[in-house]
Amino acid sequence: MSAGGGAGAAAAAVAPAQASATLLQVRDLGVTFPPQRGRPAVRAVDAVSFDIGRGETLGLVGESGSGKTTTGRAVLQLQSASAGSVRLMGRELMGMRPSELRTMRRHMQFVLQNPYSSLNPRMTVAQILAEPLQVHRTVPARAVAERVAELMTLVGMDPAVVRRHPHEFSGGQRQRIVIARALAVNPAFVVCDEPVSALDVRTQARIVDLLQSLQERLGLSYLFIAHDLAIVRHVAHRVAVMFGGRIVEMGSAEEVYGRPSHPYTRALMDAVPVPDPARQREKLAQAPVDVDFHAARSPSGPCVFGEDHAQTGTPEWHPLSPTHGISCRFHPPQA
Repeated sequence: MSAGGGAGAAAAAVAPAQASATLLQVRDLGVTFPPQRGRPAVRAVDAVSFDIGRGETLGLVGESGSGKTTTGRAVLQLQSASAGSVRLMGRELMGMRPSELRTMRRHMQFVLQNPYSSLNPRMTVAQILAEPLQVHRTVPARAVAERVAELMTLVGMDPAVVRRHPHEFSGGQRQRIVIARALAVNPAFVVCDEPVSALDVRTQARIVDLLQSLQERLGLSYLFIAHDLAIVRHVAHRVAVMFGGRIVEMGSAEEVYGRPSHPYTRALMDAVPVPDPARQREKLAQAPVDVDFHAARSPSGPCVFGEDHAQTGTPEWHPLSPTHGISCRFHPPQA
């Protein structure tokens, strides 16, 4: 976070319950896209800090363009970061030599959003799943076919279909194949970027159940990126709310959903529709006055704690409990 103790305060609020079990540590991560065609540089990710423990899921939520996917890609070193630190299993990834980073990639994998575009249509499932095994040489050549069959069984699919191509499968089946590919090299950490948004509701539930069962069985840690608050509430142990490239609230799922404290978090919660039209009308009537968050990207002006950070230089992160905190960057809603 900002100078003057902000990063330390945020770290205290975002760390997992057992610091000794920390798998991933991100501190003050920043990503800036250079100016293009007369447009100014864009600060897509700004001073983002969080920890993820072993076997833990951190849900990263926010509207489109908030910086969620860029954060996930920067953590995996698929996107160049302009500032900050990313430590996985105690090793600093930022600035790591390509040969070392290639070795580390077997410990961190990516489940992409769209199963229709993330699989090579020219390759069979057997070839798709064998590729990471061959690249990282995690099993002998004679054992590749056996490992491919094992991966198919792991994600609930029949190994007999590995000679088929992606177009012969449904969306849910393709996403299972994508998950199997990510798990091929036995990673400890997986970034799931909107892994069910392209699927129908019933298939979404099945894929979410699969991800949770795999986490319990294999001890995986997830950064679960999504805009669907209901799904995140179901899968995440802790939740980080992101807006304008910054994390504005973070805490346990129970705290964030049960006691949303940042105006933007409350606005996200109010935007979730409810099935009963009468309850929806009542909910909208009780919603707070709209806040122009997009006009409040600047840290100047009063915060929910009555501070003016532009003049006082005080930290922007305020802990509400040992595991829950908010950034008071934005103006509070009017009563």
